[in-house]
Amino acid sequence: MSKPQIGIIVGSNSKESINMKLAKALAKLVADRADFEIIDITQLPLYNRDDDANTPQAFVDFKAKVRTKDGILLVTPEHNRSVPAPLKNALDAGSRPYGDSAWNGIPAGVIGTSPGGPATSMAQQHLRNILVFLNMPTMQQPEGFIQWRDGTVDADGNVGEGSKQFLTKYMESFLAWVQQHPRQK
Repeated sequence: MSKPQIGIIVGSNSKESINMKLAKALAKLVADRADFEIIDITQLPLYNRDDDANTPQAFVDFKAKVRTKDGILLVTPEHNRSVPAPLKNALDAGSRPYGDSAWNGIPAGVIGTSPGGPATSMAQQHLRNILVFLNMPTMQQPEGFIQWRDGTVDADGNVGEGSKQFLTKYMESFLAWVQQHPRQK
């Protein structure tokens, strides 16, 4: 496989998202081994089944971009012990109308950060349940429940020294997962 094309979807629509900061820093860790693109979900309208017959252009474009990727890395915060609404909306929009899912067979990785001790563990568990239904083979180990602290990502957008070894291993494992599970087309 040539350099894999990896889409990164950040589950937050916050302009100051620590998960966006983490996502960009993760891509920098292994930028020499894959091409990364953040797939923006912040401008997607709310999915409505009534629109399946006349899919909004934003969803058509989003799905086309997803379909160009060899793997998807989902970097998510946790909202009320679950998946944030913008991320769930993107997953729903990308899977509809029935029979036209952009997600089918794309290998995935799940990681996230939060200032709290359990980080994003509950959101990630809920997300994994959704990804099973979407037929996205999802890396199981290592898990990435990252507690956000000063220095997790430095002022230059790099992973801090305290997390660098673990997060490099995580990203290397994710890229190996993508190669071991080529996207079903």
